[in-house]
Amino acid sequence: MRTVRGPVERVVVVGAGLSGLSAALYLTGAGCSVTVVERADHPGGRMGRYRFDGYDIDSGATILTLPELVDDALAAVGLDTDTAMPPLRVRPLAPAYHARFADGSDLRVFSDAERMSAEVARACGPDEAVRYRRLRDWLAQVYRAEYDEFLAANFDSPLDLVRIPAKRAALLDLIALGAFGRLGRRVTRTLRDPRLSRLFTFQALYAGMAPAQALGVYGAIPHMDTGLGVYFPEGGMRAVADTLAGAFTAAGGRLELGTEVTGIDYHRGRARRVVAAGDRTLPCDAVVLTADLGSLDRFGVRPRRGLRASPSAVIAHGLVPAAVAGQWPVQAHHTIDFGAAWAQTFREITARRGGRPMSDPSLLLTRPALSDPGLYLTRDGVRYEPFSLLAPCPNLDSAPLDWTRLGPAYLRELLSVLEARGYHRITSEFDVDRLDTPATWRDQGMIAGTPFSAAHLFRQTGPFRSRNFPRGSENVVLAGCGTTPGVGVPTALLSGKLAAQRIVGENRGVRTRAAATVRRSSRREAVN
Repeated sequence: MRTVRGPVERVVVVGAGLSGLSAALYLTGAGCSVTVVERADHPGGRMGRYRFDGYDIDSGATILTLPELVDDALAAVGLDTDTAMPPLRVRPLAPAYHARFADGSDLRVFSDAERMSAEVARACGPDEAVRYRRLRDWLAQVYRAEYDEFLAANFDSPLDLVRIPAKRAALLDLIALGAFGRLGRRVTRTLRDPRLSRLFTFQALYAGMAPAQALGVYGAIPHMDTGLGVYFPEGGMRAVADTLAGAFTAAGGRLELGTEVTGIDYHRGRARRVVAAGDRTLPCDAVVLTADLGSLDRFGVRPRRGLRASPSAVIAHGLVPAAVAGQWPVQAHHTIDFGAAWAQTFREITARRGGRPMSDPSLLLTRPALSDPGLYLTRDGVRYEPFSLLAPCPNLDSAPLDWTRLGPAYLRELLSVLEARGYHRITSEFDVDRLDTPATWRDQGMIAGTPFSAAHLFRQTGPFRSRNFPRGSENVVLAGCGTTPGVGVPTALLSGKLAAQRIVGENRGVRTRAAATVRRSSRREAVN
């Protein structure tokens, strides 16, 4: 594995998102002197927070899977979720999702195999429950085959797939499993009920493509969601970043918030100083850069040409009276409210050109106070709960729309759709404090106005994804969802670990614990 040559005692990490904090913890555990610089006034990056009048709300990801990866990052500095300050209390969600369909039927998703089988039998019949178990087993096999050598490993070249024995063996296992066929085709060939099929294929959107185009290797994503469990931290998803940041500073790391990095000074291809606002400089031996792919050129890193971005999203955050939300047709932390359209929806939001907002929306509703009552808020004697609504939409390359003008009108349309589906009084009672659109992400320097970075096309996946050790610099390493292994909370944590290994290698305190993580996950699955 290629690593940074020369001294690496002083490392500057640009960005205090999950990947940056993960890298910082592993590097600190390896004995480096690490400074993390973050432009916001809080850690978390895309999994940060918005602060409103009297309450905070998660600004990004709402789905936490593989919490063991948080444990691993904390263990790098000798801490765990109990001994870190603040401590992290994580609870499993059951159900992980509650899906509601256009015909009024519903399905809950449980990670427990027996409980999920019973749910499938209730909604779809006993024969479908048998087919569900068959699909569950296949997804688990795909996940186990690819974790160590694809998700949790660095690549120097696609040739690693044939010249490194462990990677070659994993590749052959995946081929034997049919994991390079289409995920959607495999799922629909196994399952008969189209409603159930949606619950094992909508995750392809995380990878930036329609299920019909997604490869079977992306079955690892629905396996994490439906087999290994979805979790929620007490205090919100932002608590993960708070705990990682607290552990980093407790271990001697330096965290500078509210500090904008404006560039990197190079000498003969090697970064020597990170430049912050006001011409302040931070000398360094190596840099971990977590900037979005759309902003890399600001730091002297040439982004890969011809990248195709994932779809984007419109997200509304705010408060709704708990008494109003308590009358809605589904009472769940995560509700996926599906429209009748499916293939059409994906055509609209994943088109390379000529995309458009969904004509028959499928929406994610998040109500975290149902799992953590401490998140309720009382104003003037009325009890409120934080509420977020997410609608996938095309990115700005696909549909260069004027979202500054369109956004409020589109939100009113979405709320009207939900009102008609039985979410009564949502149009009048949802007090929106923040509306994010592709224009939001564009203004933050994100590629094509999407927070989901580059799509996981075959040519942008695994050894073909933008490398974390880019050409042109001897000591700048990338981390984050735009590089390996990809988009998502667990992959961001892994990305930081892989970046740290590029700087100090695998044997200087940055131990490869992926196999242990898979064993723990497999044990949990067996218990489930």
